[in-house]
Amino acid sequence: MQKGKEKRRTKIYYFTGTGNSLAAARRIGESLGECEHIPIASIKEAEGKIEPGVERVGIVCPVYDAGVPLMIRDFAGRIDLSSAEYCFAVVTMAGMGASALHVLDKTLRDNCGRGLDSGFAVRMPGNFPPLSKPPQGEKRDKILREADVKLDEIAGKIGEGRKDYPAFAPVSSLLKILTYGKFIKGVRSYDSEFIVKDNCISCHVCSDVCPTGNIKLTGGWPKWNHNCELCFACLHFCPVEAIQWGKRTEGRGRYRHPDIRILDMKVQKGDNERAGSELIQDTT
Repeated sequence: MQKGKEKRRTKIYYFTGTGNSLAAARRIGESLGECEHIPIASIKEAEGKIEPGVERVGIVCPVYDAGVPLMIRDFAGRIDLSSAEYCFAVVTMAGMGASALHVLDKTLRDNCGRGLDSGFAVRMPGNFPPLSKPPQGEKRDKILREADVKLDEIAGKIGEGRKDYPAFAPVSSLLKILTYGKFIKGVRSYDSEFIVKDNCISCHVCSDVCPTGNIKLTGGWPKWNHNCELCFACLHFCPVEAIQWGKRTEGRGRYRHPDIRILDMKVQKGDNERAGSELIQDTT
């Protein structure tokens, strides 16, 4: 089994807003051996079908409104899995999320005639301040420790090539029916609710970490251009908490995975031009 495992190449495609999904993708990849991590944001403008060219393909992303981010759904509609021997997905979530795996599986089947061989959901710290305050301190650390244990179990199953399709989740599926369609329809323009407080220091971090390149600084102030995924990377990575989403995020705290840096977020969208010079400076 181990010998076969070593020969099987893997590509993990990921999308992340606060680092949870990237950290999950990395941990799984470390266990699988020969693994390449590809940020979906960096290839979203590529033309034609996406052909992985490896035996094992993974997709790792967060759960949004009981479904997957719009960028992920679009990606799943373009990838060619005809030559892949095994396809898996892992979704990171704060609460419920099995329905997101079903959304992804259906999109893949509609696109290329085959879906997921296995799908897994992992609980990680919540990061949607309009609904709740992200966990802090020991509470956050406990969730992350438990997530690492779960991810190691998942990596073991993937390495063995297990078929582990997620069971039907009635509550999660009902929530998807009620909210996901509206989310997908309006997500691009939800950035109209972002506001910038007077303590903004024009540091460019918000535009650096935005996976869609949706934020540009005009006169030193960030401006959103209605190509939003509502990942809240801009809000969470702002070093002075100058960015709010209406009045619903004031005093709600911020979250980013402790192992993920601003540089990691820039790499996600293919922004490598200044990576070398900024590596030393990226200590926030």
